[in-house]
Amino acid sequence: MNLSSKELSLNEKLNILADAAKYDVACTSSGSSRRGKKGHLGNTEAAGICHSFSSDGRCVSLLKILLSNECVYDCKYCLNRSSNDKIRTTFTPEEICTLVVEFYRRNYIEGLFLSSGIVKSPSYTMEQMYQAVYLLRTKYHFNGYIHVKAIPGAPQELITNMGYLADRMSVNLELPTIDGLKELAPHKNPKKLVEPIRQIQDGIIGHRLAIGKDPNMERSRGNRYLKHTIFRENPYSRIAAASSAPALPTSQSTMNLPRSSKGKPAPFVPAGQSTQMIIGATGENDLQLLSTTQKLYQQYDLKRVFFSAYVPLNEDSSLPAIGTPPPLLREHRLYQADWLLRFYGFHAEELLSTDRPNFNIMLDPKCDWALRHLELFPVEINRAPYDVLLRVPGIGVKSAYRIVKSRRQGLLDFKHLKKIGVVLKRAKYFITCNGKMMYRIPIEEDFITRQLIGEDAKQNWEIDHPQTYRQLSLFDDFHFQSDTTVEDSQKVLFGQL
Repeated sequence: MNLSSKELSLNEKLNILADAAKYDVACTSSGSSRRGKKGHLGNTEAAGICHSFSSDGRCVSLLKILLSNECVYDCKYCLNRSSNDKIRTTFTPEEICTLVVEFYRRNYIEGLFLSSGIVKSPSYTMEQMYQAVYLLRTKYHFNGYIHVKAIPGAPQELITNMGYLADRMSVNLELPTIDGLKELAPHKNPKKLVEPIRQIQDGIIGHRLAIGKDPNMERSRGNRYLKHTIFRENPYSRIAAASSAPALPTSQSTMNLPRSSKGKPAPFVPAGQSTQMIIGATGENDLQLLSTTQKLYQQYDLKRVFFSAYVPLNEDSSLPAIGTPPPLLREHRLYQADWLLRFYGFHAEELLSTDRPNFNIMLDPKCDWALRHLELFPVEINRAPYDVLLRVPGIGVKSAYRIVKSRRQGLLDFKHLKKIGVVLKRAKYFITCNGKMMYRIPIEEDFITRQLIGEDAKQNWEIDHPQTYRQLSLFDDFHFQSDTTVEDSQKVLFGQL
């Protein structure tokens, strides 16, 4: 069912297209820094957008909308697939601008997240999204955070031009394997999904060269205390040498890059790019998901890889049945494992193996890894190097640094570790202080597993049972029964409520 713009009000469109966007989990802190300007609306600081999250992890502080829920594709997992009989509608670029500006002035939002189904063609869809963002930046002088989905198959020129307007861009891979895409999204070409990711990466490198910055992966220097991380190698020379990849931008080509008002090269996607993968729609194991994630970080220097637990919405024999609970706890474990890849020096092939390709869902991934490698434990706190301390469950980046710094002044004991911030309910099974464990604990996998699962049982249950909570939306009124006063009506008119 397709309704034209004349048949639906702007508020009705917003209700439909905001609801359709809630399954796209790619909202995060901004990662870019841009101060407010006189005559402009909003700003973006490095500390990031202040987000509010509902209990299921959905971000509600950005205006998350689709340009359109129309789509020419028939992906089996998607609520907006072409074969579904539902109300279809599309925003105009001006309508998107009106919503962003009015919501921002009322302090409802601090930025925009814009995605879309494929209307008519990828080119047409990307052009409409570009027009909306271009108007926001130029006509309405909106200086706040904007995250835009790049449409695979759209002209390179449109994606490049969007890169100079948006803070972050992302391309959803949706599924981690080619076989999964063929089964659930046969209309999508895997090569076309990767092309805009590579194009955005090349644009980011070009900007770094233009401002005289090291073009290497920006997060290869993220943790200077680690000797080995997945970001240590520079992939750009390898990618440029591949026959299928475009050559790297040179210093000569950067002369033609767009310039800011101050004459400096205009920033290109300053908050980096990200992607999303669906968890639980197909049968990939955790090792496949994590290996793909690691490859994306290494080859394309992505800021984040997001995981989205599949919510069964369509009836199809190749999908989980409607009513099947989404694998939220598994999604949570994959996010924890992603953190280990990015900040703790782990590799995917260390955390999992072909013999044991899935995490124990009842344990956090670092505990799961430690239990598989008990031959490395216990670790002596007063002698272990920084990178070894990071691998101990219950010891994080900050606490590991504090341990290394504090033990220069003297030997540490368990009381010191608690003050430093070590989570002893996990760490006590894997460490010694001055040669002694906190308690007499047998170093046995089954025993420690039972103890750790008991410690985390309540938290695991809460993650896996989100139905006890309510997802926030722009239209929540909580059914308040009090009468509207004249004062409240005036505040609404002037944007004070």
